[in-house]
Amino acid sequence: MFGPMALLFAGTMASRWSSHGGPHGGPRGGGEHRGGGRKRRRMFAQGELRLVLLKLIADEPRHGYELIKAIEEMTGGSYSPSPGTIYPTLSLLEDEGVIAPAADGESRKAYHATDAGRVELDERSEEVDAIMERLCAQGEESEPLSSPDLFRAVGNLASVLRNRARSGRLNEDTVREIVDLVDDLAKKVERL
Repeated sequence: MFGPMALLFAGTMASRWSSHGGPHGGPRGGGEHRGGGRKRRRMFAQGELRLVLLKLIADEPRHGYELIKAIEEMTGGSYSPSPGTIYPTLSLLEDEGVIAPAADGESRKAYHATDAGRVELDERSEEVDAIMERLCAQGEESEPLSSPDLFRAVGNLASVLRNRARSGRLNEDTVREIVDLVDDLAKKVERL
């Protein structure tokens, strides 16, 4: 009875912690939001990602991967747009003539903003500033939660529990002892 329960607990904890940047984590792909299952509103309203990419490219020429990382960094790791979102948007921006491939000779395609792109950013500067502020605020809210050492430690605990459960080395007495240890630790952390 306790083996499967401990395994379920360990697996749940490991997936929760890894989805928050734990030992197996980091931002999930697919443009997903991290947050331990909490429902969140979409990161971008229609057309906002387009403006963010245009702004980031106007600031300095960038590749698609660099844009993904820049957005991830601005949001404190709480959001990572997927390549399936970024690259079609870059193609759209290029088709619109607001960005163009940079002539840098690298194999990866970097983009720079065209004059038309810079004009659009000037005309929509208030909207762009508001979006960028919101993304940076998201990053500031996420920072206290992004402690790699904390998530590594919790992930280690989940891995140990999962391994013990899989090996069949958990009996009723051991499970009670572990539960007491974890409960005591939770109380100590709460008092910090």
